[in-house]
Amino acid sequence: MPERTLSAIKADVGSNAGHLTPTDEVVAAIRDHLADAGDVLDDYLVFTVGDDVDLLLSHTEGEDDDGIHRLAWDAFEAGTAVAEEQGLYGAGQDLLEDAFSGNVRGLGPGVAEATFEERESEPILVFGADKTEPGSFNEPLYTAFADPRYTPGLLLKDSIHEGFVFEVMDMEHDGDDRVVRLEVPEDAWRLAALLMEPHRFAVRKVVSRATGEPVAAISTQRLRNVAGEYVGKDDPVAIVRTQKDFPSPGEVVQPFAEPPYVGGSMRGSHRGPYYPIGSDPAELPSYFDGPPLVKALGMVVNDGRFSEPVYPFDSSFWDTVREDTAREFREFRERQGSFGPGTLGADELEYGGWTDVVESMDDEWIVDPAGTAGEPTTTEPAADDD
Repeated sequence: MPERTLSAIKADVGSNAGHLTPTDEVVAAIRDHLADAGDVLDDYLVFTVGDDVDLLLSHTEGEDDDGIHRLAWDAFEAGTAVAEEQGLYGAGQDLLEDAFSGNVRGLGPGVAEATFEERESEPILVFGADKTEPGSFNEPLYTAFADPRYTPGLLLKDSIHEGFVFEVMDMEHDGDDRVVRLEVPEDAWRLAALLMEPHRFAVRKVVSRATGEPVAAISTQRLRNVAGEYVGKDDPVAIVRTQKDFPSPGEVVQPFAEPPYVGGSMRGSHRGPYYPIGSDPAELPSYFDGPPLVKALGMVVNDGRFSEPVYPFDSSFWDTVREDTAREFREFRERQGSFGPGTLGADELEYGGWTDVVESMDDEWIVDPAGTAGEPTTTEPAADDD
């Protein structure tokens, strides 16, 4: 059996009512373009998360293949054309170049790809997110692949007990991609040190130490690094293989029951907890452009074809998580507003307005060489004539 490649590629090409969701016609145009691809694909799946359209493509062309990436690019352009006709907001927003140039990496869309020899049974999870950043998957992935408190397979199954290799990318490094490979459990603390800074470092791949096989692939593209300015959040996608020598689906989704706070929401510049959503298309980032959304799809790959997807977060169990998360996010917004941890750090704010405000006051600052600004003034008592 030839090696199988799964490519998850996403883009925002235009949305209804602001940054909420693409119309059915946009999604249909993208799906129709993939349907006309002929034999290049063994299967494909199109789904949405908030304002993003996510493609899952099954093929044997390998990673970074020009033909596969062009197919995805042309599909997004087909969706953009419909978005422009409908006057949708942000039409073609994530397509940062006028023409395809061999690979969608560096052109705007997010890409995660995994190549492997298909097992007898190949269950996978696919994650899509909206209103957040690539590093937002750091904590859930660390928990699922490196923390035995949550993944008992690390203690109970020999092949999982051997641990995993995390490939972490420095998203702020100029020039060629800079990555480091850390093995858990030995490097667990050093890995945690990197992942605590999700604005700069993000997990790109996870590999089994027992088998050498890829287990997870995550998109790490940052739109602002491509465009030179803020044009939208990066909204990662991820592919995770499960079962046998890898964590189970339950171990992989469990971290989202205590959702981490991630960067995103309103104007891409605030913090909020991940909000797990199911198959209901009415689940939108409708409060403060948030909370940040995460969707999971589960399926098996059989001879390159996908089974009918299931949505783990559809379960009624996750209703309690959603209720708690919604309450927590609302209270956090009401309590913090734009102060303190409510917003991202100054270097991560996604618009230039704050910088303009601060710079506009440059001539108004007063230098107080005595260092007494704000101190109470004291008056010496008058001399006693007696």
